[in-house]
Amino acid sequence: MSSRPVSLRRLALTAAASLSAFALSALPAVATSSPAQIATSKTNGVTYLKSLQAADGSYAGSGLSNEWAFSALAAAGTAAVDVTPDGDTSKNARSVYRGLLSTSGWPSSSPVVTDYERAALNAYAAGIDPGRVSASRNLIADIYGYWQTAETGYFGPSANFNGTVFAALALNGAKTRSGGIRVPQALRDAIVTRIRANQHNDGGWNYGKAEGNATELATPGDIDMTGAAMAALCVSGVPNTDTDIAQARAFLKSKLIANSGAFNAMFGANTDSNGWAVSGLNACGVNPQTGDFLTSLGKTPVDFLIAQQFNPGGGFKYLPSDTTPSAYASIDGLRAVAGGGFTATPPTPTTAGAPQWVSQGSFTSGTAAKLALTVDDGTGRLKVCSVALTPTGTTTTLGAVLDAATGAATPAGCVTSVTPSSGTGAITSLNGKANSGSNTWKVSTDGSAFTAATRGKAVGVGDTIALRWGA
Repeated sequence: MSSRPVSLRRLALTAAASLSAFALSALPAVATSSPAQIATSKTNGVTYLKSLQAADGSYAGSGLSNEWAFSALAAAGTAAVDVTPDGDTSKNARSVYRGLLSTSGWPSSSPVVTDYERAALNAYAAGIDPGRVSASRNLIADIYGYWQTAETGYFGPSANFNGTVFAALALNGAKTRSGGIRVPQALRDAIVTRIRANQHNDGGWNYGKAEGNATELATPGDIDMTGAAMAALCVSGVPNTDTDIAQARAFLKSKLIANSGAFNAMFGANTDSNGWAVSGLNACGVNPQTGDFLTSLGKTPVDFLIAQQFNPGGGFKYLPSDTTPSAYASIDGLRAVAGGGFTATPPTPTTAGAPQWVSQGSFTSGTAAKLALTVDDGTGRLKVCSVALTPTGTTTTLGAVLDAATGAATPAGCVTSVTPSSGTGAITSLNGKANSGSNTWKVSTDGSAFTAATRGKAVGVGDTIALRWGA
């Protein structure tokens, strides 16, 4: 029975569908778990997660795996490149994970959107640029390919609402190497609208779609998914004073168990549910040890998590009654105690010569690649797609990308026509929408300022491209 909740929740995240650091400010003196206790928990937790590394240096493999360890390690201040089996730096966790993500057979023959979202969050935490894993692997473009044209704002089948929540977490949390949001505001807004529409009447969220279904909206929210959805809103730019965030906080507060600080989740008090809820609070800048989350008996969710940890071994048990640690509980518990959301900026490595980031620097001529593209014509009909193309050099052009998108975009219909159809000059019409006075087509890459869109604009490997019509 103890494995059932983990199995159900994890399968929902991986098979069913499946931030910079969300830094928590220094805990005040009234916090029940002291900074020293938290520091010890982090140190011991990292030790346990290091013990999960396989002899070949891997954390991730086919199917369900321990790759979420990268988000927890980063939140706790440990760089993935510094995690090695028996000191063998040639098998460091980051390099091995990057190699896995770069293979053509990954993730499987029938992938789902959360495969790519999970990878983007953990690649980022490991110090791998998610858009530039390799010449052929762009995780941002992979996610874009699951945009639901008929249901703007959803990624993957809308019935699996978790795919949309984790799209927000990945696309907003996995920032550029300079710390910028790489996706346009119009896309962020579309996802936020869907997340808001799926909030249950009690202030929580669940894995399945509730929007437009009064019966489903009236069902109880889930602790885990409420934490994830809160984080998704906050990393998308929603302030923690927002009404929907306030309702989510009230929902979580109502589930607190006074004598332990745990949240009473669907399967009872457990580390994973508590970890996700605390990570949601962390991501929203809400201290989980004060105010609403300090119980009448002086306990907090962080107290509960630390009480679940075996020391000095460092692993966390799933249920209070368990006698052995769980890998997933240890990952979720450590990430939350360390103040993390669902990803974290990679720490500076201690390994000599190892950079904070690794990424593909240019296209490889003749190697098929993907690019992430959005087209916003100002009417609210946002188009989002993954564009497949085979570059003939180390860079390509915006014109070449748009030409490729007319026949090789997923989902189709992202680009239907481009004027002019050749040359390097200004784009005067896209999808039948022509420039008009000061309203013209403009382009941004990786969240840069919008400038005049020209066919000759250089586009590099992994660039996230946004086109917008307007003044």
